[in-house]
Amino acid sequence: QSAVDIQGAALMMRRIDMAGNVNLHNAKVTQNDEFYTQIADIERELKYYREHFKGAVVFCNCDDPEWSGFWRYFHLNFEFLGLKKLISTHYDANVPTYKMVYEGGNDANTTEGVITPLKQNGDFRSVECVELLDEATIVCTNPPFSIAREFYVPQLIEHQKKFIIVGDLNWATYKTIFPLLKANKMWFGNTSVKEFLQPDGTKKKFGNKLWYTNLDIVKRHETIDLIEKYTPEKFPKYDNYDAIEVSRTLNIPYDYDGAMGVPISFLNNYNPDQFEILGLFTENRGEDFINGTPVYVDEKHKHSFCPVLNQKRLFPRVLIRRRKG
Repeated sequence: QSAVDIQGAALMMRRIDMAGNVNLHNAKVTQNDEFYTQIADIERELKYYREHFKGAVVFCNCDDPEWSGFWRYFHLNFEFLGLKKLISTHYDANVPTYKMVYEGGNDANTTEGVITPLKQNGDFRSVECVELLDEATIVCTNPPFSIAREFYVPQLIEHQKKFIIVGDLNWATYKTIFPLLKANKMWFGNTSVKEFLQPDGTKKKFGNKLWYTNLDIVKRHETIDLIEKYTPEKFPKYDNYDAIEVSRTLNIPYDYDGAMGVPISFLNNYNPDQFEILGLFTENRGEDFINGTPVYVDEKHKHSFCPVLNQKRLFPRVLIRRRKG
């Protein structure tokens, strides 16, 4: 083991000891962001992306390497995936931290890697982390949910990065995310994540966490088998928009060419070769639509509203249309 590695390991241990109490305090203050993805869930999703990783520089920019499941997964599978480099940055709200870089060697020893101190605190928005972001080929992490849709995802798009990240189903209804889905600049991954580790070692269950990516996957090109025939009785039109209500993705009629409102969960099966996304049919929820700019259906309907059917307000709907041919 080189002197650099030994010094780096010692530095990391001092950082961990010094920052332990601070991190526990931060976990209490920002507990909604302190959910760690389990390696089994990472394995279940990333097995679908193997061809994308060959020769890649992978950056886990929201992952402390001493406990991150993402760091462990990529370290253990470094040679198998054909990676060029793995980078992870430790975050601490109050003190400068470090980055850890692995370029091969003993994949089984997940503590192996070169540790270099950072001048800043490891926040993904810091100058040092943005420089590492520009070096990366693929970003893969579980970003802090509270600021992900407002800051994290826009940063990835601005820097034209490929990514696989954990997110929330409801992100799809926000103005920073929905236009990206509509424009096919990002889409849902393959699996969901139902359980996370918390700082105290317990597990927290969820029902709406999944993956977002802009790497092409087979699932995205799978055709949805449509078996329902359109009738006005089965598929009534909304009171306030010229589109029919389709309550389940599997009920989309195969012979209707007009606009249809489908549940947000449709995006989990969305095939851009089979359907076109027209817009989002939702309700303005105040702080979710910054500066009074809501997500709207199209240029003609520059306001946000819920679908109404038989004078009853429905949950948000994605407006779609079948592609012909």
